[in-house]
Amino acid sequence: MGDVWPLVHTERRALISDLEGLDDERWEQPSLCAGWTVHDVVAHLADTARTTRLGFLLGLARARFDFDRQNARGVERERGASPQETLERLRRVASRRSTPPAPLDSRLVEEIMHGEDIRRALGLAHSYPEEAVVRSLRLQVRTPASFGGAEELVARARLTASDADVAIGEGPEVSGPALSLLLAVSGRRVALDDLGGPGVPALAAAI
Repeated sequence: MGDVWPLVHTERRALISDLEGLDDERWEQPSLCAGWTVHDVVAHLADTARTTRLGFLLGLARARFDFDRQNARGVERERGASPQETLERLRRVASRRSTPPAPLDSRLVEEIMHGEDIRRALGLAHSYPEEAVVRSLRLQVRTPASFGGAEELVARARLTASDADVAIGEGPEVSGPALSLLLAVSGRRVALDDLGGPGVPALAAAI
């Protein structure tokens, strides 16, 4: 397992490149992240790129230990007066290595998941490095649902990637591209259409 930061920085730069030249109207489209527009998700990514361990804990305390409230405040703080201002804020923090108190691979999960929240809403395609997707998937299935992961799902289904050497869990098989498995176990129902196998109905019911 190599240093995660080059992968994270590559994904940040790729998303910035995809968003450059995007019409302001498209920034207000709903993303795959429930309740957030594309603009909101970009602001969230700028906020999390700035977040330190101490800053996260202080912010969580100020939000009365409500993660949703803390995230909403971060979006409000980093969302600029225009999409280009918000994009510039993301550009300025793209090379940072700060992180909240979580496994470092969670930074990669953040970039891929929210990158897809944006890209799929806009009809954009992006090819992620296999290592980045596999590392993200392996972390998600080790993380409890209460922390945004899918640990409980692998007790009910076996996830098998069709494009990578990954087979995780017990139970009826769910197979498909590793990226789609990652999206599905992270609660993005749109990815279910890419998956097959007898375990898909149980996975769909779980998310």
